[in-house]
This record gives sequence, structure tokens and C-alpha cells, in this order.
Amino acid sequence: MITTVLVANRGEIACRVFRTCHDLGIRTVAVHSDVDANALHARVADVSVRLPGQTPADTYLRGDLIVKAAVAAGADAVHPGYGFLSENADFARAVLGAGLRWIGPPPDAIEAMASKTRAKQLMGIRPLTDVTGTDLPVLVKAAAGGGGRGMRVVRRLADLEGELAAARAEAASAFGDGEVFVEPYVENGRHVEVQILADTHGTIRPLGTRDCSLQRRHQKVIEEAPAPGLSRELEEEVRALAVRAARAVDYVGAGTVEFLVAGGRAHFLEMNTRLQVEHPVTEAVFGVDLVAEQIRIAEGHPLAADPPHARGHAVEARLYAEDPARDWSPQTGTLHRLTVPPSVRLDTGYTDGDEIGVHYDPMLAKVVAHAPTRPEALRILASALERAVIHGPVTNRDLLVRSLRHPEFTAARMDTGFYERHLPDLTAPSPDPHAPLAAALADAHGRSRFGGWRNVPAQPQTKRYLMAGEEHEARYRHTRQGPEADGVRVVHADAHLVILEVDGVERKYEVSRYGDRIHVNTTTLTALPRFPDPTTQHAPGSLLAPMPGTCVRVADGLTAGAPVKAGEPLLWLEAMKMQHKITAPVTGTLTDLCVVPGQQVEPGALLAVVKEAP
Repeated sequence: MITTVLVANRGEIACRVFRTCHDLGIRTVAVHSDVDANALHARVADVSVRLPGQTPADTYLRGDLIVKAAVAAGADAVHPGYGFLSENADFARAVLGAGLRWIGPPPDAIEAMASKTRAKQLMGIRPLTDVTGTDLPVLVKAAAGGGGRGMRVVRRLADLEGELAAARAEAASAFGDGEVFVEPYVENGRHVEVQILADTHGTIRPLGTRDCSLQRRHQKVIEEAPAPGLSRELEEEVRALAVRAARAVDYVGAGTVEFLVAGGRAHFLEMNTRLQVEHPVTEAVFGVDLVAEQIRIAEGHPLAADPPHARGHAVEARLYAEDPARDWSPQTGTLHRLTVPPSVRLDTGYTDGDEIGVHYDPMLAKVVAHAPTRPEALRILASALERAVIHGPVTNRDLLVRSLRHPEFTAARMDTGFYERHLPDLTAPSPDPHAPLAAALADAHGRSRFGGWRNVPAQPQTKRYLMAGEEHEARYRHTRQGPEADGVRVVHADAHLVILEVDGVERKYEVSRYGDRIHVNTTTLTALPRFPDPTTQHAPGSLLAPMPGTCVRVADGLTAGAPVKAGEPLLWLEAMKMQHKITAPVTGTLTDLCVVPGQQVEPGALLAVVKEAP
């Protein structure tokens, strides 16, 4: 029997594994980097071990340090979670070599499938070598790891070398392995996968299908089970192929086999020899705990003789600290508050007051709904996200709600090109026009010396806010009867709750303030000073850092005075394990280059200046 488990991971997945371990009476051990010293996963574990350093390469990718931590803490088993070293055969061997149990597949199976190049060869598929124009578009892909890192779609031969270099750097940073390969890119296919469980007694059991077609940067955003709209023949085909892939490498444990479905055909993508981020939808539909199953398999128990039966439909949305309207740029800062209605499951690695940093993935949480039918599950999840309280950095919450209600998605006609087609509409600003007034009234009440309104008429009051990228002004007047605003009756106003009557309908506005950031229901505003600070002005053509990060590369030969074209890559920033390309906004001359490779920058830092050509 396993008594103590170390999770070689962080954040949400570490917390998820610890939850099951605690339910099973198993002692837990966390590892943490210096920046994660106070992270939730380190707090909820029974004991934790420090990994000195900040970056993944110095901490969560150091298998030698993690094995030493397991031995020092008295663990008798290691669970790898997903990402980092979860598909590293050498790490699995090191764990076993230290006399510990490995809660995962055999190292040889990992080695065969963790490299996507070898996995495809095993399934009789060869990657592209000499790419020509007739092969386009192609996909550059990291051989190790997943999560969309180290992946680039290439549509022009001239871009291939640059994207290969960027993919190698990103893969090396995220997985410690810079190997990449090239394969044909299947346009507008559906991403369908099969969850499998395999024990040490020869049983391989497919647990239904999942659809993960809604993706940004090849990283999944919304997943569901079962995959809707598959023909019975296609569903049986992908299940059979998944079992075939697992049997080919004598697989043991939980794993996922992924396919692109297009034109009624299933194209094998890869086998992930680990637990998937989206495993909760399968758990909800089949009523199983996949982490508990992993532990039982590692202990040598056979799978239950009677396979579980699917019930209903489940949908999961990944809540990210990112701005989809600004090229999905990750966001940092304090997560002041995160709560969701009890109708959904919340898996997260954060609690109120935690900091969202630059070193790791920007996913805040996974929100999961389960219902008898797909339409009911979509309705529950969209409503729960809409009602969720999320105070802190910008998130993709509005995008998720609109995606779940989009007619193409509700009709199950989506594919992997969904966001390429619909992103502008899904991210179009639609703030509540009365949010600035609610913020101003709450602020006025909160700042009153007497805790209420003055009892004499006053001059009109104005306050300025930045909302959805635009400046808005709120105007109101204090009267003996209370505050008044044109066209709006103020029913109630205090520092945290404002009720406004508009066209006969009373609407409630919950207001929370954190410095200059104000959250009014689901709308976020920034209070603006009465007079702008002239020192914050930048010259036209200035490129500012959209996020904190590190400059990892500058375009070859780029120096001040060089001519540049609109859209031409100038430099690359790395933040949250992803590389972000900074391009010239106009055609003209680069008059200033303010960063060098290796330099860290804060949000709003000046990176370069491009003067537009006459």
C-alpha cells in the first residue's frame, strides 16, 4: 500500500492530486520553487520541500532534486501531474531507481510515446523533412510535452526557420527538451481524444471520448465529454485506435490518445502518457476518480470487473489570467477574490490574495459543469462563469461565456479554427454603461467623512474611468434627497452596493475597489486622475511591454536606424512559459531599441520606437 505521495508539480494539478490522497488517507508532500513558497499547493500538503530557484529549469524540471526531496520527506511514491517531467522517461527511471513507486506508465512506454516523432513512427506515420511550398500549411511541434508550447503554424516558407527557432526555445524552456518536428497542418479539424486506463493485468479500458476543439495557440480552452456528433463508426474507430496505441507499448496507468477528425476520418496526433488537464469531464460523466484509479493501478490492483457507464454530459472551461483581445497576452497581479456558484466544480491552485506571477502557466482554474444533457451543461457552466466573482488581473471569463453561448458551439459545429473565425466578435467590448456611475457613487459614499451623503445641494460631481480601453465619465449630483443622475434613479448607494433604476428596472451593482482598480459586477474599471501625468506620455510609435517578462531574442541584425515593415517581428518576450512576438506597428524606421536579450521588463516598459515613414 502507498502511504506517502510526493507530487512533482505545482498549482492546480498538485492540489487536485493532494485532494484525492487526503480522501484515501495518504500523506502528501509538495515541492516548491522560491516564488511558490506560499503557493496553495505548498500550503495544503502535509509537508513541503523547497527547490531553490525561480524558473522551471532550476526547479520543477530538476528531476534529481525532486527525487532527493521524495526520499528526504519519506515518500514511497511520486505522482508527476501533467507538464514539467510528467512525460520524461529518465525521471520515471530515477524515481524507480530510488526505490519509490511511480504513479504513471512504465518508462519504456513513456519513451515510446512521449516523443511525438517516435509515437507517429510507431503508428506508421512519418514527419515531414524537406518542406516545400506544396506542403503548406505545416505545423511545427515540440517532440516532448504539450499544452500548445513549442507549436507554430507556418503558412509561408520564409517564416519556417524563424518559427522553428522560436518553437525550439519555447520547448526547451517548458520541457527541458528543444526537439521539434514538422507535420502537415489539418485545417479546421475537430480535436477528439480518448481517455484510457490500463492495469498491470492486461486490461485496457477506454473511457469514452472528449472534444477539445476550442483552442488558442493550440492550447485547449473548452473541453467536453462525450465528444458530440460523432458517428457510431467513428467513435468505435478512435476507441479501437486508442487501445491499439496503448497495447503497442504495454501501457499501464491513465493516458490519452488524441486525434484530429476531419472529413469523417480520424488522424492520429499523439498519445499523452499522463493525466490530462481536462480529465474532470471524464470523471463527471463516468463517476470515477482518475487519480484514485492511478494510485490503485500503481499498487498493483486490477481494474474493476464491471466498467463504469457514462451518464449525461460534462463541460470544462479553463479560466486564464490573460487578455484575449490583446493577442491572448498573459496577465499578472494579485488575485483578490475567486468564487463560483456551488452548481459547478472548481479546480484551482489559487486562493484569495495569491499573486499571479510570470514564471508559470496563466491558468487560474478549471470550472466544470455536469448535467443530463449537453444543452443543460452548457447553460449551467455559462451562467456559473457569468456569476463568478473574479477580482484581480484581466481574465478570459467573458470570452468563455460568449463561446459557450455561440450558436456554432451550441450546435456542436465547432472545430479548431473557431477562435480564428470568431475572436473579434467574442472579444468586442460590451461593458455595462452604468458601471462608471455605480463606481463613482460607491466611491463617494466610501470617502464621505460622515459615512453618508451631504444634506445640501451640491455642484455636479464627475469622475473619470478607463473601461474596456476607453475613457468614460460618470456625472451625478448630491441633493437633499440623495444622489441624482440624469436618466437614472439612485435607489441605494453605499461603499459596496449600488442599486440603480433604469427604465423602471432596478439593477444591483456590487462594487469592490483595490487601489485604482474597481470591479463592478463583471466589469473592471480603472480610476483616472483628474489631471494626466505628463511623465507617462510616450512618443508616437512606442512599443510598450504588454506584460512582465524577459526579452529572449531580438531579430537578426536589428539595430536603431534600420528600416522595418508593419507586422515584421522585432523581438520576443517570454512570459508564463510562452514566447510572445513583438512586431512593428507601422512601416518606417526603428529609431530606438531599448532592450537586449536576457533583460527583464515590467508591464509598460518601453521596448522600441518605430517612426512611421512619410
